[in-house]
Amino acid sequence: MIKDISNMDYFKQLPRLIVLALAPLVSSAAGWNIDPLRIDLSPIKNTAAMTITNASNQTTTIQIQPVAWSQVQGKDVYLPTKELLVTPPIVTIPAKSSQIIRMALRIPADKSNETAYRINLQEISPTTSDNMTAVDVAMRVSVPVFIQPQFGKAEPKLSWKVSSAPDNMIKMELYNVGNAHVKITDFTLLSVGVEHAVATETGANYILAGQSHTWLLKMLGPETVVDQHLHLKAFTDTANVDTVIVVDKP
Repeated sequence: MIKDISNMDYFKQLPRLIVLALAPLVSSAAGWNIDPLRIDLSPIKNTAAMTITNASNQTTTIQIQPVAWSQVQGKDVYLPTKELLVTPPIVTIPAKSSQIIRMALRIPADKSNETAYRINLQEISPTTSDNMTAVDVAMRVSVPVFIQPQFGKAEPKLSWKVSSAPDNMIKMELYNVGNAHVKITDFTLLSVGVEHAVATETGANYILAGQSHTWLLKMLGPETVVDQHLHLKAFTDTANVDTVIVVDKP
């Protein structure tokens, strides 16, 4: 049975609005591994399990906290939530051992849009100070949780916009007008025909349904975009992008 942990003192210590950028997902942190690194739930499947394996030679204690995940003007916003339950909220895993974490969605899925949460895992250890209730945060990992809508197919719909910017920069904007997230891992802008790389971006970025993201990219060479077109190659968690886009005038 899933235990309601919504009244934990931990939640009371959180500010009402938390805006922060979490580190990219990693499969291993401080000697412990997580499987899977992404949770997908649906109206039919509203429960899931995750395994944390302590591969180190020392006992580790991990605190687990679910948060509601949204975006405002390209910034991630996290709020304490009662909608996604996770149990147990704190685990102590002996060396070379594993612990199963279970989660359940308490509310119906949205009718038409994907919804998003994150499960934050923090490794904690007792502090050496006189205050025995304090803890030191050793490592933090965040696992995304996506809830499929009740009706229809959830998929992103991408609209790219490129424009020149001062100081030899290029402004890239991505609007996700679909009803599901997209994860952009990296992309490159190339000159059409010659196929020289004009600008490139690496690193993962999530753009949730109905949200947008902006990048300011330094041009790789002295050349300018003469023909006002650029060849875009991008990699996502749904499908790769290979298209030519018009460069807007500043």
